[in-house]
Amino acid sequence: MERNEQGRVLLHIARAAIADALRVPCTPARLDGNMTWLSQPGATFVTLTQRGELRGCIGSLQACDPLIDDVSNNAISAALHDPRFMPLAADELDKVSVEVSLLSELQALSFRSEADALAQLRPDIDGVVFECGPYRSTFLPQVWESLPQPEQFLAKLKSKARLPEDFWAADIKLSRYTVSKWRETDYAREVAHG
Repeated sequence: MERNEQGRVLLHIARAAIADALRVPCTPARLDGNMTWLSQPGATFVTLTQRGELRGCIGSLQACDPLIDDVSNNAISAALHDPRFMPLAADELDKVSVEVSLLSELQALSFRSEADALAQLRPDIDGVVFECGPYRSTFLPQVWESLPQPEQFLAKLKSKARLPEDFWAADIKLSRYTVSKWRETDYAREVAHG
């Protein structure tokens, strides 16, 4: 299936799942038997924005569930269970824009120092997973738009994991991934909320 059409389908699945969870009428996603790719394991993040501001973002880092279930579950979680926000209200749904990011497999980075790790990061391309003991965080590649310098990006990633921005330890693990992303705003005339 062509990439743009795949995006339309995933965005519609995400919005329909949120509408269903909020008990708001919405045209169901039009799926057919040729969309076998939806039953393959997939890892996604669903991001909700309202007036350009983040309103919820939840996702999966590893492809475990069928793509259709992963998108639906993450859409509902972004709308209702992101701990940073109050649950989305039914009357907000028309004011929210949906973005779906489909993640590649994680690729572990091998580095000898923080400087070595920073040199390997690819701004505007890499999503990054930070891990150190029980601490873990990730930023999608879209975050480079607001944190364009690798040093700044990694510092805020550590802060998101609830560690000091200047923290460094020998047992830090970093992985990267890329995404294919689609935003409703890119299909504004076609998506039109259902």
